[in-house]
Amino acid sequence: MACFLVPGAEGIVTLLIQRAMGKEKAKRFKLNWLNTMLWGGVLLLAVEHVWHGEVVPWPPFLTAMQNPTDFVAMLHEMGTTGVAMAIGITLVWAVMYAFSSIVTRKTTLRPSV
Repeated sequence: MACFLVPGAEGIVTLLIQRAMGKEKAKRFKLNWLNTMLWGGVLLLAVEHVWHGEVVPWPPFLTAMQNPTDFVAMLHEMGTTGVAMAIGITLVWAVMYAFSSIVTRKTTLRPSV
């Protein structure tokens, strides 16, 4: 119902961190990769939720907000599925960053022939 809001919130936070760090530091930590992965996931999930009628273009926008009993289910989904997706995306980014750092370090340490 609203699981895409959690990675979206993380995307906003990382975007603010990226802007606060400056371009060079953000580039070194490859935060643009994380932001791209988060916003891509948010976009795909939002489209999927619109497709299934869980998100509508009129207030309150989330169909779970119309019925108070569905609101609890929405919060549960955000707390379980949304958090798991945000953590999963961040872990994939961390592995990509670590691998990239190792490869970069090895290529700079290798003597040129």
